[in-house]
Amino acid sequence: MATDEQQILDSLDDALEVIPFTYSIGSYGADYPVDSLVKRIENKDILVPTFEHDEELSDDVDAFQREYVWPRSKADRFIESLLLGLPVPGIFLVKEDTGRLLVLDGHQRLHTLHCFYRGVIHGREYSLTGIQERFVGKTYKTLDVEDRRRLDDSIIHATIVKQEEPSEDMSSIYSIFERLNTGGIALQPQEIRMALYHGPFSALLRELNTLEEWREMIGPVSKRLKDIELILRFFALLYYHHEYKSPMKDFLNRYMATNRALNKQGPDELRDIFIRTNKIILEAVGKNAFRPEKAVNAAFLDALMVGVAVAIRNGNIDISRLSAARESLLRDEEFIDAISTGTSQKNKVELRISRAIAAIG
Repeated sequence: MATDEQQILDSLDDALEVIPFTYSIGSYGADYPVDSLVKRIENKDILVPTFEHDEELSDDVDAFQREYVWPRSKADRFIESLLLGLPVPGIFLVKEDTGRLLVLDGHQRLHTLHCFYRGVIHGREYSLTGIQERFVGKTYKTLDVEDRRRLDDSIIHATIVKQEEPSEDMSSIYSIFERLNTGGIALQPQEIRMALYHGPFSALLRELNTLEEWREMIGPVSKRLKDIELILRFFALLYYHHEYKSPMKDFLNRYMATNRALNKQGPDELRDIFIRTNKIILEAVGKNAFRPEKAVNAAFLDALMVGVAVAIRNGNIDISRLSAARESLLRDEEFIDAISTGTSQKNKVELRISRAIAAIG
């Protein structure tokens, strides 16, 4: 039996879309001593994804609540390699307009280093085990002076990339992230977006994802951020469905990037329309509103929500007619096709959105 998580995931097909690579990027190499990397992480000059929420680190990186997947044995062997002066794999960073560096690939290594220097991993003291006897039981502070100096001076090579054109959406960095990430878990599109486009908009999406009415209709919180992606789709299609071009993945990337600082649609506007739309749908249709069958259908959800939101904005929402309007859409063969197959194709998106707006308004 499919879980709610799987059902939402199955209804979102944009993860398999291929974004045409038509961007200009630049890259250069840099060699960082380990102690310099750790200092940059502490100063938030390098933004490192963390699994355990740490207010000291996460003021600007709430998007990075990705799982730290390395087993302790692998982490300890990585530290041992540096202590022995052995070469280790490099990392990939992206340079943001602020000058800060965002981790594209190398999260596990950098997080391990940061934990070792802080002396804490998973809430426990970080002392080395399962490696050469001379290092067993050592923390960073209890290393012999020469060993500590060797670790501090060890070099990790970084490849730093920056999208030069276009400058506003980092779509090429998104594509590189998809290809390079080797953290052990294949990232979902929204996980990458929340990492690349961290800021006020991503924080608002997380906030809205806790709305009681939304959760009642969607079900359990998605560990892979599929529910947050549904909220993003709603906003993107509500404001820009007339400008939609496939692939959906690229459409969502561009919207989240351009409204990253909430300077296109502000927090009060987005919060108000999301809350009102959800309250009306739950009241008029019930908790299975987004489920034409058993699963939450993303294409049906975005059509229904956009239709209701447009009616709210136009001042002609009739709650008493909403359930009947929904049923009429589900008797429309062309609409059913538009929410069933090829749902990210331009003609399918245009059809289902326009039919929903007409039926509800």
